[in-house]
Amino acid sequence: MLKRYLPILTWIGEYNRHILGADLVAAVIVTIMLIPQSLAYALLAGLPAQVGLYASILPLVAYAIFGTSRTLSVGPVAVVSLMTAAAASQIASPGSDAYVETTILLALMSGAVLIAMGILRLGMIANFLSHPVISGFVTASGLIIAASQLKHILGIQAHGDDLLTLLSSLASHIADIHWPTLFIGSFALIFLFWSRSFLKPLLLETKLSARSADLLSKTSPVVVVALTTAVTWLGGLDSAGVRIVGAIDAGLPALQIPSLPGEAWRELLMSAVLISIVGFVESVSMAQTLASKRRQRISPDQELIGLGAANVTSSFSGGFPVTGGFSRSVVNYDAGAQTPAAGAFTAVGIAIAALLLTPLIYFLPKATLAATIIVAVLGLVDFQALKRTWDYSRSDFAAMSATLVLTLVDGVETGIMAGVGLSVLLYLYRTSRPHSAVVGRLPGTEHFRNVERFQVETDPAVLTLRVDESLYFANARYLEDRIYELVAQQPKLRHLVLMCPAVNLIDASALESLEAINQRLSDSGVQLHLSEVKGPVMDMLKRTHFLQDLTGKVFLSQYEAWKQLHGEAACHVSTPRITTVP
Repeated sequence: MLKRYLPILTWIGEYNRHILGADLVAAVIVTIMLIPQSLAYALLAGLPAQVGLYASILPLVAYAIFGTSRTLSVGPVAVVSLMTAAAASQIASPGSDAYVETTILLALMSGAVLIAMGILRLGMIANFLSHPVISGFVTASGLIIAASQLKHILGIQAHGDDLLTLLSSLASHIADIHWPTLFIGSFALIFLFWSRSFLKPLLLETKLSARSADLLSKTSPVVVVALTTAVTWLGGLDSAGVRIVGAIDAGLPALQIPSLPGEAWRELLMSAVLISIVGFVESVSMAQTLASKRRQRISPDQELIGLGAANVTSSFSGGFPVTGGFSRSVVNYDAGAQTPAAGAFTAVGIAIAALLLTPLIYFLPKATLAATIIVAVLGLVDFQALKRTWDYSRSDFAAMSATLVLTLVDGVETGIMAGVGLSVLLYLYRTSRPHSAVVGRLPGTEHFRNVERFQVETDPAVLTLRVDESLYFANARYLEDRIYELVAQQPKLRHLVLMCPAVNLIDASALESLEAINQRLSDSGVQLHLSEVKGPVMDMLKRTHFLQDLTGKVFLSQYEAWKQLHGEAACHVSTPRITTVP
């Protein structure tokens, strides 16, 4: 039980010098990468740059204690930062003390929601966000984030929480472009895009190992930060109007317990829930991917607690909502991190940066941070997913495109809520019309297949309907109508067998429908039988009177039902309508 809630106990006993060395190397590399990222994502969230550092210290330590992934790197991420800005700006003006307090409260509430979900073992809630919905939401969020940072690249004013408002605002101020800022921002963008595609091959030519070249190429944001900071300082570009980070309070954040104003938490509750769910889905998918590569496992329910603890400690240290980051986690994995202690060591590195390095980034241009954000989030944009989803499933494409469009035109909260709603509605629609097939026996075998796809043996007096879905309130009536329609088409019918290999559940509504079917078929002189009923379903049926009232039998296999019920004289071979799909 202790290890269930304190996963650190599962690996701390195995810790040794070899693991320590690997974790320290990974921590150094991730620290170098995380410093500019944390500054940039604080800017995206509308917060002072140092808040990004604050959100990258205690949360990493908390996750190392309570998280189950050995390689997940927790901290500020783009999508959650955007959602934080959208939620907090409804309560206070960006840049104000009230705004900072709102983001701190949001981190506390998100952490509380995650911990509560973990204690209640609601990790399965991630299943309600389908991959097409998440893909559409992330693509739209990436476009909104990139558009929101163009004002820093161009050195102009712009505002808006959706793409249309942002583009309109940018267009109205396009004549105010600040050319030195544009030069800095353009250089940073070009360098970052170039390094992403060409730096690794260049390093490989110097005889570096593939792993070393890959890791060094991922630290290019640090290089562009150093270059543009030096140019701004030496050229006095801040005096020419280039916006810089400016003075940052050196030192570690003061620990505090966020206050809970009566109205604020009510207004932020839905936003906190959405941030929690989106952050959890993004984090747990990354954690599972990395864990599978090492044949490790994570616990989604404990991940909720781990991420919740990270967010609560972020609020205590003056930070904002955090979650597992994709690019940092990949770098942490590739750098050889063996345990979550690598994250704790990274926190030490960030703390040292907060203590000693803040004077060095006084002249860091905001345009450079904006370029870092744009390059990072454009990697999340995946328009090819739209085509792939269209080719495979039109209903999933509808959910994906609706989420994308609504996020773009009405903001992130509307988009994700619409996506979740559409996912649930599409699931209900699909399962309310479950696939079923009249099946017959493949000649000379014990196998039964769809009469419309194979040449099979059938019997006019015996009809077998295979149900390929669990039976519940949404599809019970549909099954009734399907059976009555089939019975009406076969006047010689004497036995109807419901073949149930895919039925995992029969709820109370479906049970009532089965009872009605049984009674109505009995009045028509037709017996109702069941075959291949799963054990848990049979256990539920045994607790009712349905089996006693059943006019037919329950068969272990469909072949057994066929042997007992069909008449050899009436047997004939059907002609399939489709022969290519089993």
